[in-house]
Amino acid sequence: MQAVILCGGKGTRLREKTELLPKPLVEIGGQPIVWHVIRWYAHYGVRHFLLACGYKADQMATWVTRASAAGLLPGLTVEALDTGLETPTGGRLDALHERLHERFLCTYADGLSDLRLPDLLATHERAGAVVTLTAIRPRNPFGVLQIEQGRVRAFLEKPLMPDWINGGFFVCEPALLDHLTAESTLERQPLEALAAAGQLAAHQHQGFWACMDTYKDHEALDAHWSSGAAPWRVWEPA
Repeated sequence: MQAVILCGGKGTRLREKTELLPKPLVEIGGQPIVWHVIRWYAHYGVRHFLLACGYKADQMATWVTRASAAGLLPGLTVEALDTGLETPTGGRLDALHERLHERFLCTYADGLSDLRLPDLLATHERAGAVVTLTAIRPRNPFGVLQIEQGRVRAFLEKPLMPDWINGGFFVCEPALLDHLTAESTLERQPLEALAAAGQLAAHQHQGFWACMDTYKDHEALDAHWSSGAAPWRVWEPA
């Protein structure tokens, strides 16, 4: 089974880092975040990766060549494929349709988790859906007040929110490609149509998940790594 990693966005909310680099090459603990995503998948036996690139695609291709030569991607086949600068997420998958004849994995290049891939695959098998996504409950970015009868009774520091959001880490059947065009945004019409047809399943992950969307997010992930206890580091140290 191969994994597609969506690497094409411009990362405008992380402009402090992405003026010179594509977002997937922003480093966490001295290695690009896309390397962390790849190593997570590799821990569970995935060996073939397609990087759907766009913004600064040439830098992504250069990194793959250098990382492979340096032994940072041992036993893995990683291809950086230019799917267009302005192409939306679904269009990037559509551009790879000739490479996606069997069930495949897909995720974003900026999300990290302690999700267990076998559990996600088991949910997909039970559901029999075209796509299974990983649902997570994000943390409220603010502290929350508990108020009773006009009095503050407690402060809750950034609690989990009650709603679930799309955390990426998809399992996809090739039938997904029938819902895609070059102009598709994956998270809009394609997944909405599958949801309406009862063909979009959710694996509800209760553990760690974080997205590197802003500079503050980057600093938090880097601190996790520096602590020596990064939740997504399921692989053995080199």
